[in-house]
Amino acid sequence: MKILIYSAKDFEIPFLEKANNDVCHIKYVKERLTSKTAMMSLGFDIISIFSADDASSKVLELLKDFGIEYITLRSAGYDNINLKTAQRLGIKVGYTPEYSPHAIAEHAVALLLALNRKLITANHQVHSYNFSLSNLVGFDLKGKTVGIIGMGSVGKVIAKILHGFGCRILAYDLIRDEKFARQYGVTYLTISDICIQSDVLMLSIPLTTETSHMIHAERIQLMKRTAFIINVARGAVVNTLDIIDALKKKQIAAYGSDVYEYESGIFFYDHSVDKLDDDLLQQLIDFPNVLITPHQAFATAEALTNIAETTFHNINCWKQNEASPFELIPVNSNNN
Repeated sequence: MKILIYSAKDFEIPFLEKANNDVCHIKYVKERLTSKTAMMSLGFDIISIFSADDASSKVLELLKDFGIEYITLRSAGYDNINLKTAQRLGIKVGYTPEYSPHAIAEHAVALLLALNRKLITANHQVHSYNFSLSNLVGFDLKGKTVGIIGMGSVGKVIAKILHGFGCRILAYDLIRDEKFARQYGVTYLTISDICIQSDVLMLSIPLTTETSHMIHAERIQLMKRTAFIINVARGAVVNTLDIIDALKKKQIAAYGSDVYEYESGIFFYDHSVDKLDDDLLQQLIDFPNVLITPHQAFATAEALTNIAETTFHNINCWKQNEASPFELIPVNSNNN
């Protein structure tokens, strides 16, 4: 089988090469999968895509015409692929679940700590030989209330870490793990109640139709003006316009995010030379109490190793005409 890797990044190729171990014929391209680049898949059996790639119905139709039978995602999120269309077309789809919840959770806490303790400001000041502490006052996390929306594998690691800090943990999830809740002192509440009570709101929930713009103006208005929002989920789980408006009105104290609602085609690429025409992103960057990182939470050696190994596990299963344990089908499929 011939494999095309879309959106191949220089930092991940060594991990993919090691996982492949010279077994499969692979071509790496830096281009994202779009309707314009789908033709590059001609002559290949399998493609691998990343979270920024477009596997919408239109693109999947093109891929099927070009002979693609399998798609493996190098991500845990799969909101960028239309599973119903893939199933209708007979294209099997695999993904890489739980490649490193610790990587994502630790980055979420890093965003919180950097914002709270003004580490970016402190670093800039020290480089200018300004050693004043006037702009660097934060708060103890011990005793603070942290609300975690999304208590999957990432949310649970966040809870464990912040439990260690001595925080009071609130949580929302469709599935309640009562045993975990008892062990780490987690209280499940509604989203509205979490917004009202939290000093820090952590977002670690998948992007679905139901979670799109889950954090909007009405819910932000419920929050404390001293509250921090940390987003390591997907950019679109918050309404970016409402976040910006809340920051302008000082309705929240800070926003830290590893994702951006309109990051496709921006994140993962160097735009330091060309001028980006994105007013919303520029507004976010310009706030002194906002910290944006370029979707890097997954970028640890351990996570990249797991992503690469799971990617080729999917591929090797398909090569042997076996089903992969990481195959995706629509949630309302009769095959469930």
